Amino acid sequence: MKTMREIDQKIRNGSAVVYTAAEFKRLVREGGEVTAADVDVVTTGTCGVMSGTAAILSVPVAAPGTFERAERAWLNGVPCMPGPCPNERLGLVDLIVSGTAHAGAGYGGGHLFRDIVEGREIEVVVEAADRSIEAKVTLDDFSYARLFTTRSAYRNYTAYLNTQPTRVKTIFSVTGLQGPCREVSVSGCGEINPLQNDPARLAIRDGTPVFLNGSAGIVTGEGTRSTPSRPNLTVIADMAGMQPRYMGGFRTSAGPECITSVGIAIPVLDDRQVAGLRVLDDEIALPVADINTRRVLDTATYADVWQRPNREVAYYPEWCEGCSACAAAVICPTGAFTRETGIDRDRCLACTACMAACPNNALEAGEGSLRVRGRKVPITLRQSGRTLAEDLCRDLKEMVLDARFTFTGGGGR
Repeated sequence: MKTMREIDQKIRNGSAVVYTAAEFKRLVREGGEVTAADVDVVTTGTCGVMSGTAAILSVPVAAPGTFERAERAWLNGVPCMPGPCPNERLGLVDLIVSGTAHAGAGYGGGHLFRDIVEGREIEVVVEAADRSIEAKVTLDDFSYARLFTTRSAYRNYTAYLNTQPTRVKTIFSVTGLQGPCREVSVSGCGEINPLQNDPARLAIRDGTPVFLNGSAGIVTGEGTRSTPSRPNLTVIADMAGMQPRYMGGFRTSAGPECITSVGIAIPVLDDRQVAGLRVLDDEIALPVADINTRRVLDTATYADVWQRPNREVAYYPEWCEGCSACAAAVICPTGAFTRETGIDRDRCLACTACMAACPNNALEAGEGSLRVRGRKVPITLRQSGRTLAEDLCRDLKEMVLDARFTFTGGGGR
């Protein structure tokens, strides 16, 4: 049995054996008999639509004494909640912004958070009792900017379809889930998810270092709706260190949602943790439920989603017939595609919504299907980005190998 300090010493002297979750799973599939003596750290991650994301911001808007206190506020048109501190006559406002708050159908809190992290100029409007104040700010102007989640990194999600002969507006679809049982929407990164790899939370505890959208933060506890069988986390991190490609907005038929990424390095202290790390996609249940009643109809596995070739979306411009309005570009929920420039990989979640929209099949991916009560139902939307999550795992692995991350002090804290 190893200790955290022993692993940290190996990290500092360059002798630590570090795998990403995907690399570790490859060893397992190849029949490797890995023990705790063979590995020191496994980096895990997940990326996708996580509704329970919000920010706390302290924003300067005017000179001290300009107004008494903010009654209402907006950032780029996204409504914010002033407070809890009133900051009376200070000329700045503390704001809480939900990732699912929105200025309109196409722009919400998730888009705003990415714009802030990218250093874009943000329009601020504050209504006080006797006046309205407008200002423009960037992240450098914020005296405090933290992103937190009320629930993230769910160990296992539910896939949804619509059993009714209608189209149902839902956050689990870009255009509404078409019924009856015509399509299914899935979420979750399966075998590389942090809590899938540490189901007993031997390593992921309150205070554990975490990387939220690439920025160092900590786990603050269990999230809302967390249960022993379906756990999730609350985490917090400084927005200043975040990487835009791991976050953003995602348009759905029920309004904008928020893309969030969580990466956690798991120290391998004993073989109990190795047992948790050996979990594979085909062992992870994916319940399939009716979106109308949330009643589970059948159970698939994450192998049906992720153990397929061509996971990423490919664009073939030679197949494009130049429609007057590009349906794929219009429907893309992250604004990652135009037929002129192709796919912006820093914005693409590989959700596959564009594929069904394109009448000329100019976009392609191995999206797969789920078998529900004996019938194959095509997956038309993936609200999690497995490739982006694997990229986050690689980033975290490099930090460990470079000794920029340790468990008992220094990096990651």
